[in-house]
Amino acid sequence: MKHRLEKIELLLLDVDGVLTTGEIIYVDSGEQIKVFHARDGLGLRLLMDNHIQAGIVTGRTACSALTHRCRNLGIDLVCDGIKDKNAALGSIADETGISLEHTAFMGDDLIDLPAMKIAGISITVPDAPEEVKKRADIITQARGGQGAVREACEMILKGKNLWEKALSPYIS
Repeated sequence: MKHRLEKIELLLLDVDGVLTTGEIIYVDSGEQIKVFHARDGLGLRLLMDNHIQAGIVTGRTACSALTHRCRNLGIDLVCDGIKDKNAALGSIADETGISLEHTAFMGDDLIDLPAMKIAGISITVPDAPEEVKKRADIITQARGGQGAVREACEMILKGKNLWEKALSPYIS
């Protein structure tokens, strides 16, 4: 697995169930509320600070909470309202010039399986359906919205021998 992790140049994420717990909360106005884990955010910043791109591929239309979170983290690659995630990954590969072999995709449900199948590495969370878990290369220990993305970011950085460099601003 380390050989495959060291090739990763792009991490693409589903949102509900990966960056969040999967719960969708609506307020009376119809606006969605999402809860994001701070450690996931730092993990994504560590990736991007080490020249590994990050992006979002979600089946839902981006709500303002997701838009603000991506802006806060510096994530510009946001594909929302995507029903065919397989096609979306192909388009992203064309747009970024990063091959699918060098792309990791993290999803948690059936809609994510086509993208997981073509990505260089597929990652899921422990509370994903069995059909998803048995097709994933990696299953995180943490659940979605509870540090799973941070765990994936650390795996990629360690696989690329960049973990110590990523830590250096915090421990020197």
